[in-house]
Amino acid sequence: MTVNQPNAGLVLLCYKYCSFAGFASTRELSANLEGEMGVVRANIQTVEDMYQLIWTAIASKRPIEAVYKGLPRLFCPHRLGRNRGGQLRVLCYQYGGESESGLEAPGSPANWRCTALEKYSRGKLREDAWRTAPNHSRPASCVIEADIDAEDQPAGLAPQKGQ
Repeated sequence: MTVNQPNAGLVLLCYKYCSFAGFASTRELSANLEGEMGVVRANIQTVEDMYQLIWTAIASKRPIEAVYKGLPRLFCPHRLGRNRGGQLRVLCYQYGGESESGLEAPGSPANWRCTALEKYSRGKLREDAWRTAPNHSRPASCVIEADIDAEDQPAGLAPQKGQ
């Protein structure tokens, strides 16, 4: 039996403090928040939001902090576009955070990543230095149709505040 509820809405109930920062474990977090439930407003980034963020990072050669497939990452996106299958991809140099394959020493060509745009969340621009390494270790098939490429951007011409 189906019930038609035209005015039904979705309410998100969550712990008031959703950040795990400063807690040794989720058990410690739960102990500190016992009984603390409330309604929170979720700030969700869409794929379009992430696309714009990565585009801006490439154009201004600024690193990004984001979550990729559930793991925190620090990376410099170098190319944004589509692979042979038409899916949005980001060729980036990862210099910090976590990765399923692990990270090599800073500057290592092994830290190049070909990533799926839709698997990013909680992204924001950073003020760190732009990082890269020689010899992309990812084949050119990562992004075959580039929308923007860091190599095509003028060096040292990041947008100024207020412009």
